[in-house]
Amino acid sequence: MSNGILRLAEKHPDKPREACGVIGIWGENQDVQVVHLCYLGLYALQHRGQEGAGIVTFDGQEMRLYKGAGLVPEVFDEDNLAELEGFAGLGHVRLAAKGERHVVNTQPFLVRSSYGSLAVAQNGSLINGSELRERLLQKGTVLQTDSDSEVILNLIAQSGEESLPAAVARTLELIEGAYALVILGEDMLLAARDPWGNRPLTLGRVEQGYMVASESCAIANLGGEVIREVEPGELLILDWSGWRTYRQQSADRKALCSFEHVYFARPDSCIGGKNAYLVRKAIGRELAREAPVNADVVIGAPDSGVAPALGFAEEAGLPFEIGVIKNRYVGRTFMRPTQADRRTAVRIKLNPVVDVLQGKRVAVVDDSIVRGTTSGKLIALLREAGAREVHMYVASPPYRFPCFYGNEPSSKSELVASGRTLDQLKDLIGADSLHYISIDGLVRAIGIPRDQLCVACFTGEYPITPANYRREEDG
Repeated sequence: MSNGILRLAEKHPDKPREACGVIGIWGENQDVQVVHLCYLGLYALQHRGQEGAGIVTFDGQEMRLYKGAGLVPEVFDEDNLAELEGFAGLGHVRLAAKGERHVVNTQPFLVRSSYGSLAVAQNGSLINGSELRERLLQKGTVLQTDSDSEVILNLIAQSGEESLPAAVARTLELIEGAYALVILGEDMLLAARDPWGNRPLTLGRVEQGYMVASESCAIANLGGEVIREVEPGELLILDWSGWRTYRQQSADRKALCSFEHVYFARPDSCIGGKNAYLVRKAIGRELAREAPVNADVVIGAPDSGVAPALGFAEEAGLPFEIGVIKNRYVGRTFMRPTQADRRTAVRIKLNPVVDVLQGKRVAVVDDSIVRGTTSGKLIALLREAGAREVHMYVASPPYRFPCFYGNEPSSKSELVASGRTLDQLKDLIGADSLHYISIDGLVRAIGIPRDQLCVACFTGEYPITPANYRREEDG
């Protein structure tokens, strides 16, 4: 069988990653065409990756792949979508880590193996990826990319197991880290989630078949029904008979990513059984209970600060207003490659509503402060618009430690809160006061026990620690 043709269209420079998104669909019969479902599913997950996108489909004879750099509607058009025929498919939206920004690392990957044609897409990062890569190279394996997904494909192909599910299960025993993994074979679609449940993955039913996706919003956008979240450590098979669990791994504890609730997930998604929008409102209420509030009006930093700001205003008994208008044609500054690029983007991204702000003591609520660029610029804009005082409230604890599980920033040097006191941060961003929610307050708002959450970016306590990581003290 042919692997099809790989077409790459490098249209945009690469950008840093916050999180990637995956989707997989197995149709209920061979007459189903899933490409537009994959396309719309990726569209729903666009917030998880703006650097590149790709789709693989299978028609029973041939796997076809199209991928490229840019947003989903920039990569795909009616012509190339029409070529992606098939009843099964998987897709990926991507923002790359620093070492993976070359367009060749864009997913999905498609290969031929003793198990037939195989395609893979994943969200996450392997903490033993370098070790596994070196082991493969020593065995004579030729690697063409810097991606963990290529390592995973080679481990599956070289497993020596009799069946594809057994090969994938064997590979999952070798890899360590955080991942949501989707693999398309000629007889089935397989989906796996890391044993800690750090990366989200949801199972659903659509009219044309079954699907998995990084977030429930992708299933809902296709008019589908969410069945349940894939369990931590679970390996699922989707095929003509429906879906079933093939294997279940276990870990000492769950470590669901708390930052999914704070920022990453789309507000209409459910993560860990909790609606992201309602959690963010609850975070705002907790923040208002914990911090002194001396303000006339509450605004949210667009757009991710709006939900916690609504909860904050309700709890504080203050009016909520739209104080800043966002230009929606500018991408998220958190995900841009250089500090200079981020500053330029902020200047054209936000515009204050002067009549709302002038002469007021303004409480501005944001989801987080990572590099500090947007916060400082936002506060300056509010002052220029006539705000008498600006008090910053942050719906997450100080982000002080790098993430090794697929999110950037991945270096303490890029984190403005690392090594700085609260007063230093306040002065740096130009606020009259600065207040963060506590770890305990965040956990209460999420509604999941702390020992089932990953809060490593706030505490430096990693549930899955790379062997070469040494915790550095602040300063």
